[in-house]
Amino acid sequence: MSDTKPPFSVRVEPLGRTFEAPDSLTVLEAAGFANLRLPRSCRNGTCRTCLCRLVSGTVSYTIEWPGVSREEKAEGFILPCVAVAASDLVIEVPDAAEIGPPA
Repeated sequence: MSDTKPPFSVRVEPLGRTFEAPDSLTVLEAAGFANLRLPRSCRNGTCRTCLCRLVSGTVSYTIEWPGVSREEKAEGFILPCVAVAASDLVIEVPDAAEIGPPA
């Protein structure tokens, strides 16, 4: 019997694409493995390039103080570069894009 939990699913709107997010990866990393590009830059929770709205679900953070204000948190904003899915998620990322297969 293994201790690994099944991965949560993450749906990206308005793209309508769903991918699996194991608890060993951030939402941003899991999206990359699913051939989805989400806006990103620093990948450490400070630049806010990846800031997006969490429509439903819950996340935990890999760092203690992610760069999201209390007001933004209250409005449902998260930083997927340092967020790990703690449930199935729906996130709103207008700039998300499919990554084509490698040439």
